[in-house]
Amino acid sequence: MLGAAFKPDTDDVRDSPALDVARAIRAAGAVVRVHDPRATYNARRACPDLDYVEEAIKACEAADVVLHLTEWSEYRDIDPAQLLSVVRTPCILDGRNVLPLAEWQAAGWTVQALGGAIRSA
Repeated sequence: MLGAAFKPDTDDVRDSPALDVARAIRAAGAVVRVHDPRATYNARRACPDLDYVEEAIKACEAADVVLHLTEWSEYRDIDPAQLLSVVRTPCILDGRNVLPLAEWQAAGWTVQALGGAIRSA
């Protein structure tokens, strides 16, 4: 999971939809690894039962689905081809509708943007 903060450029996780999603999918039995550039400390305090990692690429290792849930610029700038090398299944949910979809699709990803159709490479 990429992002835990309520919005980018903050460490605020109060009422964070990202953490609500993480809790729900963990409760359903998924393994959830969370990365956030600034909110990890507060997210860990709010949801200590999740796994937190220091690098975005580590959050995606062996993932079946990558969830992009906070609009950090570093997530928009991730090289989808590089990320492809660490995931199990190249599938990403862009919960913020900001990723360059054509670039992700060209790299071989199936992309689902909230409110949009599923797009496969």
